[in-house]
Amino acid sequence: MHLYFHIPFCRQACHYCDFHFSTSLSQKETMVQMMIRELDLQKDYLQSSQIQTIYFGGGTPSLLSTHELSLLLNAIHKNYTVLPEAEITLEANPDDLSKPILTTLSQQGVNRLSIGIQSFHDPHLRFMNRIHSAQEAEVCVKQAQEVGITNLSIDLMYALPASNHAIWEQDISQALALGVEHISAYCLTIEPKTTFGNWVKKKKIEPIEDEFAAEQFEILMQSLDSQGFEQYEISNFAKNQRYSQHNSAYWQRKPYLGIGPSAHSYNGLSRHYTINRNAAYIQALSEYTIPATVEELSMTEKVNDYLLTGLRTRWGCRLEVLQELSLETYWPRMQKDFESIQKRGWIELENDVLRLTHAGKFFADRVASELFLED
Repeated sequence: MHLYFHIPFCRQACHYCDFHFSTSLSQKETMVQMMIRELDLQKDYLQSSQIQTIYFGGGTPSLLSTHELSLLLNAIHKNYTVLPEAEITLEANPDDLSKPILTTLSQQGVNRLSIGIQSFHDPHLRFMNRIHSAQEAEVCVKQAQEVGITNLSIDLMYALPASNHAIWEQDISQALALGVEHISAYCLTIEPKTTFGNWVKKKKIEPIEDEFAAEQFEILMQSLDSQGFEQYEISNFAKNQRYSQHNSAYWQRKPYLGIGPSAHSYNGLSRHYTINRNAAYIQALSEYTIPATVEELSMTEKVNDYLLTGLRTRWGCRLEVLQELSLETYWPRMQKDFESIQKRGWIELENDVLRLTHAGKFFADRVASELFLED
């Protein structure tokens, strides 16, 4: 079983972010108490009581005090059996972490950090409205390693405004120099309801050209491959098989429970969408009500979900599973569509597993959509 906690608070809004969060921290303590209550109410959502992974995402989970994090962890142990080898991940910003805090996190059981660095270029950090500096990012990673948290992932962002690829190449070099074994790299996507979206609308900035972004994606793949990293998901690279066990569970259709406003849950048959308004979430939980919508998944939705996530990974999509999910109808209906995409060089079928080719990784979502079943 896998647990996710959405911590919906940030010190300030990054210009690219459209996740659910609030910059007011006044309800943080109350929110923690309501999340504990939701965990109690949802303890029977999944059949297994054994926890394999715990993931604190957001928002900015590193804004939790060590006491608040301890309360959440204690509630988990009260309701479930956390396996000794469980992966416990905390997303964190460099400016929230110090050596004493890192030491305490390690003592509390956090054994994996996902650090939101985004860039080692200070002008780019300011452009994105990040609080930390490049130097703080480097110090943070080194201090985490010094206190014994060696299972580290860092986030980088590419397709940021630049006249050439030199800054991006330097970002990759600095990440590699830190000796981390997991890198998540995301292309800047300008969403309408963000500051960047507003700036594009007002023509204060121009969207990055697709060709420029594709070139940076190619640089990323080649650079990390040359250093022994495996691209096990489109945006995720690991050395020595240091995969994110938690995220891999999502991509492999394993059941999980999401706690907190805007969190999602999945039990194999349905998806559970929690309301994305903090005040409404707190009000509902104060009345012992879970403010969520449950969506029963149709056969078509199960197939298409599997394609959308599975094709992005090294594991691909097994034809056997597609046939099982579709009541043996998928391949007869979609074989010609597959062969059309295969002729473009974007996908391959080997040992009854559908996988993207190197060229296909540039078109992952398009390939998946072309292979979707229609009702």
